[in-house]
Amino acid sequence: MGLANNVGDGFNRWIILLFIILFALLIDLIIRSGLTRLLHQIVQRTKAKWDDHLFDKKVMRRLCNFITPTIIYTLLPIAFSSSDGSNDGMHILLQRCVEIYLVITCIGFVNILLKVCFEIAEQQPAWQGKPIKGLMQTGQGIVIGIGVILIISILINKSPALLLTGLGASAAVLMLIFKDSILGLVAGVQLSANNMLKVGDWISLPKHEVDGEVEEVSLTTIKVRAWDKTLQTLPPYLLISEPFDNWQAMRLAGGRRIKRSLNVDMTQIRFADEGMISSLRLNDTTRPLIEQIETRSAEGGPLTNIDLLMRCVDLYIKLHPRVNHSMISMVRQLQPTQWGLPIEIYCFSADVNWIPYENLQTEIISFVVAIAPLFGLSMYQAPSSMDLRAKKMV
Repeated sequence: MGLANNVGDGFNRWIILLFIILFALLIDLIIRSGLTRLLHQIVQRTKAKWDDHLFDKKVMRRLCNFITPTIIYTLLPIAFSSSDGSNDGMHILLQRCVEIYLVITCIGFVNILLKVCFEIAEQQPAWQGKPIKGLMQTGQGIVIGIGVILIISILINKSPALLLTGLGASAAVLMLIFKDSILGLVAGVQLSANNMLKVGDWISLPKHEVDGEVEEVSLTTIKVRAWDKTLQTLPPYLLISEPFDNWQAMRLAGGRRIKRSLNVDMTQIRFADEGMISSLRLNDTTRPLIEQIETRSAEGGPLTNIDLLMRCVDLYIKLHPRVNHSMISMVRQLQPTQWGLPIEIYCFSADVNWIPYENLQTEIISFVVAIAPLFGLSMYQAPSSMDLRAKKMV
């Protein structure tokens, strides 16, 4: 073409480089269309499920991204070789660009591989609900940090060890910048190792007005879906530094505690006479108590109307079909106060869900309030304006 030698050599280099790129793209296309399809067919025939994630299309696509830059990096000296064996500036520039691309490709592949491992672990019964997402994000952050150091070392043509030495002097600044991530990492490891929290648990932090189910546990945040359907976010280290209630153990135990007390007017407490006992024999609700009353009377113990009421309520709870009878249940008296004599009902609901639990609790309290007049007792409550008006009229 009549070009000068130096111009012709440069023109030849770019032509050779173009052929190298086309050759690398051709090899990449063959492997992507041939090998990936073959692996996909092999994976579909296996009974295992983990290989479906490990050899997924997105993983194989990221893996195939190594083909083109690797071939170009290997064949690059052919295009830019010189007679004395030295490398010119263009060769060095292209070589560093390919190295940076390889580092970025490696970061993408390792991150997608960590994500796939997280998806495989989530399907295992031993890891279901565990806060392992934070560990995955920690691994991805470490990989990105190493990749950034390698890219900077390639650009300035220095060893990565020198950069790490320089970073040691600025560790305090880095710890300040990434404080939440570092604390979240430590908290995530503690939560996972001690099995303190997992997705789906019902937790409550009264101090921070948090009450709901855990939806997600990540490196920097814990998402809690409150009962009013709002989404609350917490830093993981908050659950390590402050106490919180995890109600999941209650759900697994199969019983939810009912602990309610009613105040009885102490001026109405008296010994049970024959007239009261006879009226109780005629009532279907209190008739089962007669045998117990006679047994205790035969032992010489005096009975009061509040004793009879407590026995009736205790029998009602022990015969109730929605009470967990394998757990403790009792009716007891508490310390008398200016509001009356508290009678506490202590038992466990067999259904731990919210609505059945509240229904059972309401049913028991309503029964006590309704049956108390049969024993000549009434629940104490502070006088209302209507009471004061009625007294004034009298």
